[in-house]
Amino acid sequence: MHRGPPRSAAGGRPPALGRPAAIEHTFYTDVTMRPIYRDEPCRTALNRVRGMGFKWSLNPYMGCVHRCTFCFVRAFEKMADRPSDARYGTSIRVKTNIVEVLRKELARKSWKGEQVVIGTATDPYQPAEGHFRLTRGSLQALADARNPIGLITRGPLIVRDVDLLAHASARAKVGVTFSIPTLDPEVWRKTEPGTAPPRQRLRAIRTLIDAGIDASVGMAPILPGLSDDPHKMADVIRAARDAGATAVWTNVLYLRPGTREHFLENLARDWPELLPAYERLYDGRAYVTKDVLDPVKQQVRELAKQHGIADRRPRRATPAERAGATDGPDDPRPLPHPAVEQLSLASALR
Repeated sequence: MHRGPPRSAAGGRPPALGRPAAIEHTFYTDVTMRPIYRDEPCRTALNRVRGMGFKWSLNPYMGCVHRCTFCFVRAFEKMADRPSDARYGTSIRVKTNIVEVLRKELARKSWKGEQVVIGTATDPYQPAEGHFRLTRGSLQALADARNPIGLITRGPLIVRDVDLLAHASARAKVGVTFSIPTLDPEVWRKTEPGTAPPRQRLRAIRTLIDAGIDASVGMAPILPGLSDDPHKMADVIRAARDAGATAVWTNVLYLRPGTREHFLENLARDWPELLPAYERLYDGRAYVTKDVLDPVKQQVRELAKQHGIADRRPRRATPAERAGATDGPDDPRPLPHPAVEQLSLASALR
């Protein structure tokens, strides 16, 4: 456990440990929990992924203060004999050397420049990023290598890095997905207790879109009986369209051991009338059956088409946009310093 703050990705020193950066209060309603941050230097930065639409992932942090009741990572924590119950998210493991390790891995002759998705196992823009800036450092390393990037988050802090994401988008394909399963305030508060409000995330999407960055919405997970109402799903899709989201996709909750126990315990507390239905839906299985899943996916596709979800960016930060431009690692044009940018975060999200 830290007794003093480690060096940040940029080589400086982040704010004192244990207290979220002041700007985070703009984004988060729950600022009472103070997690423990632990040094956990990594041997490898890039993780091989199987059975997904991408082959490589990267997670600067392990553990997440968002503490979503449905988080699938709880299942992996249980398998690793770590807490998957209400204690999950109270201890954040920080890969303090990840940027250095990543740069070495990207420089290998064997590296093929395949897409790297950041945030598959924990949110890269949870409040810890305000201290350590390891996500920003990793983005810079990937941009310098002209490597394609995918990013998944619920954290509006991403607007701090809009300059770097635009820069990276001009060098390789970049796509950001914001997880926004519902706009219902009760469902959000009870199932995503440590996250920023959904409307904050939508404003962050607008900031990214205005900078030409590809930003989409993942309506996941849809919770049967809570967020699968057609009117509620239409609310999310209309809001995504108004924010400029380039696409919308969805999936329904799945409950593996570790996630299952915690989610059902919270469901029994908050919506006890739904517990029997969930026990039937997930009886002996982690996934809902196709007759439950397919109609939800089809409805979201139809709503997205009906409400005009499409890539409508007025300009696009893409490699083709700046073909032939001088933007290599030795590009003399400096990026704004993140410490200066943080001063304007609140106004960027109003």
